[in-house]
Amino acid sequence: MSELRVTLGGSERVVDAGTTAGQVLDGGPRIVAARVGGELRDLEYVVRDGDVLEGVEIDSKDGRDILRHSTAHVMAQAVQEIFPEAKLGIGPPVENGFYYDFDVKEPFTPEDLKRIEKRMRELVKQGQRFSRRVVSDEEAREELSAEPYKLELIGLKGGAEDEESVEVGGAELTIYDNLNAKTGELCWKDLCRGPHLPTTRNIPAFKLMRSGGAYWRGSEKNPQLQRIYGTAWESREKQDEYLKMLEEAEKRDHRKLGAELDLFSFPTEIGSGLPVFHPKGGIIRRELENYSRLRHEQAGYSFVNTPHITKGHLYEISGHLGWYRDGMFPPMELEGAQYFLKPMNCPMHNLIFDARGRSYKELPLRLFEFGTVYRYEKSGVVHGLTRVRGLTQDDAHIYCTREQMQDELHSLLKFVLDLLRDYGLDDFYLELSTRDPKKSVGSDEEWEEATEMLRVAAENSGLELTPDPEGAAFYGPKISVQARDAIGRTWQMSTIQVDLQLPKLFNLEYQAADGTRQRPIMIHRALFGSIERFFGVLLEHYAGAMPPWLAPVQVVGIPIADEHAPYLEEIAAKLRARGIRVEVDSSSDRMQKKIRNAQKQKVPFMLLAGDDDVSKGAVSFRYRSGEQNNGVPVDEAVAEIVKAVEDRIQV
Repeated sequence: MSELRVTLGGSERVVDAGTTAGQVLDGGPRIVAARVGGELRDLEYVVRDGDVLEGVEIDSKDGRDILRHSTAHVMAQAVQEIFPEAKLGIGPPVENGFYYDFDVKEPFTPEDLKRIEKRMRELVKQGQRFSRRVVSDEEAREELSAEPYKLELIGLKGGAEDEESVEVGGAELTIYDNLNAKTGELCWKDLCRGPHLPTTRNIPAFKLMRSGGAYWRGSEKNPQLQRIYGTAWESREKQDEYLKMLEEAEKRDHRKLGAELDLFSFPTEIGSGLPVFHPKGGIIRRELENYSRLRHEQAGYSFVNTPHITKGHLYEISGHLGWYRDGMFPPMELEGAQYFLKPMNCPMHNLIFDARGRSYKELPLRLFEFGTVYRYEKSGVVHGLTRVRGLTQDDAHIYCTREQMQDELHSLLKFVLDLLRDYGLDDFYLELSTRDPKKSVGSDEEWEEATEMLRVAAENSGLELTPDPEGAAFYGPKISVQARDAIGRTWQMSTIQVDLQLPKLFNLEYQAADGTRQRPIMIHRALFGSIERFFGVLLEHYAGAMPPWLAPVQVVGIPIADEHAPYLEEIAAKLRARGIRVEVDSSSDRMQKKIRNAQKQKVPFMLLAGDDDVSKGAVSFRYRSGEQNNGVPVDEAVAEIVKAVEDRIQV
């Protein structure tokens, strides 16, 4: 038998021809796949001479994706056994789980999900093997002739994107057979790129979560299928942690809190994804914006304003009309021209830069706007405040020289992180999004220069940096700040993008020190992303209990008896004079009910007063936590509240 040389962990090994990746790795149940020359492979992959191998552990990102996609196959097998008429859509792994789409006559019921999950557990115990098989287009069409959605995907081989790539994203078509562990008999099969776990027994923990409708390939023009969502984890403990987090997330759902705290709503008369903010929500939003304005003024930004609509020609110049037209609202015909609701502010800021001649002495020029934009998000992805169709960006565009760019990126990133910390987020990592060759403009050299500048700024921050291959916008790479909230969920927050293309498309220039005309570098920067989304994220982060400086009502005065109300009104006047938002509850409710009402509204401070307090010129403090501090002199109480607000602390 001939011998082969392979590399594992930097060391060369000699193995017999016919050896599998699993035999080389021999890592036990934690190793569920192999990375060979950078490509993910099944453990049954037969190694070749010169291969460089690395084990993929089940608790890594790739390992979890493989686990979840394998579980999706088990679910699809169970569905077709119980509902033989079901036609298969796609079943990719997604964040924290997986889904599979089916064409069935009736929507799945909760009882159906229980039956499917029970059958899945039986299939897992059987230890069926996942076996890869390469097929030609013709063979695939013949084998899958009863699966119309799979037949459509066969024509996309090698060109599929996103979720569809799990089916046909490779250079060749493959089918995965689920084989009986003892007899090798075919139990079920699916068109799939892979890789998969060795057997169904390698699935430690899973649970079906819910079902709902989903259009085939995400288009409203296509049939609506039924989608079943599930989750799968490398251990029961990890799954239990996740399910517990989901319970907590449900309590923190900003849509629920928005209604309970009377902050905002989504009137059907206005339309999907178009929120209105109520008075209390308006206070929070105003405070978010006011503090941001203050910090931007201190950092040397110039404030601008631009209109909500524009002629389409502006977005033809920028390229957005070609790249993003599907995400824009349809045009309006006015005076022989097409007008669009603006989906982004940057082209208008370029016009401001270009309104007159610019000198190097003005650079860096930092333009800032709370600019409302409109994006036609599909109805299936609109979600509360975190995915809307009308959003206000805290949008900045910085124009600088090439020599200034690196320093500007460093200061920008520090500014963004410091400001996010002031709002109460402090657990970050960074993501670097790089060029998608199929969706970008500009030369390789320009992209390499911009990407390297961002990489240096990100690494100098000291934060973890993760890659986002091909995730950049068409005009340049970006850093995005990923923030973890109070229950460990990750949210994309601020973005910083280096753009060497739009200044070129708009022919922007400045006069350099030597008198020549030079092209500025443009940096796009959004801190909140959108105020609506940031509002929703903070509301969930704090579970509605906003820190005093952001709370709509910061203090409620609660008289023990009606005769104590005037005393509390005097204290309220002192607090209002210091800028504190305070109310005195003079309703006919009993004192305990007034306390409960204030707690439900998550008011940071309650000031109680009875005979003893009035006689001593004091109040009894009751905090949001339920703790109480009695007999506090009024001036001390006022000072404590004012300091908590000024210091932006949580109580």
